[in-house]
Amino acid sequence: LLLAVSVAAAQANPAVQASAAQDQRLQAEVQQKIAKKKDMSQVQVQVDDRVAKLTGAVPNLRAKLEAANQARGVDGVDGVVNQIAVHTEAVPDTQLKREIADRLTYDRMGMGQTFNALTVGVNNGVVTVGGQVRDYPDRDSAVDIIVDTKGVKGVIDNIEVAPLSPMDDQIRLAAARAIYGNPSMIRYANDPAHP
Repeated sequence: LLLAVSVAAAQANPAVQASAAQDQRLQAEVQQKIAKKKDMSQVQVQVDDRVAKLTGAVPNLRAKLEAANQARGVDGVDGVVNQIAVHTEAVPDTQLKREIADRLTYDRMGMGQTFNALTVGVNNGVVTVGGQVRDYPDRDSAVDIIVDTKGVKGVIDNIEVAPLSPMDDQIRLAAARAIYGNPSMIRYANDPAHP
């Protein structure tokens, strides 16, 4: 009886009805926006109190992240809970780690990547990347490389960006010149792995 009374009161409350109608409108908008993308055809949307919950499956991590971005882009959506599963091809963790490390070694050649020091760990397709980079474009580029690697199901970004400092940059350049300008070290200057 108490449940019936509370349901009747909620139905009689215009604010509750307006909120439910808004949630339905937002759900339809988000679903329609996501449905335009071929690789997001299996994503389902449920909106409750202006928070969009995404479920279903996508073929890669990029599609999962893009689905959340599409939902956030709908005016009126206050938050997104992304529970989409990534069904990508299975790649052994050791192979995935090696491939990502190799790709990161050659990332942003000639753009100061000599000063970046990244670490990579992989557990069941989820990549944890850490270390320090010189600037935000270096961090974003590293994360993009990981997201676009086949077999990656998730990314934990623990990369620190060094503080913006012209003095630090001067010291970095002077140290690199001193190290790689040394006759016994000059042969390593063009090796992107910088042993």
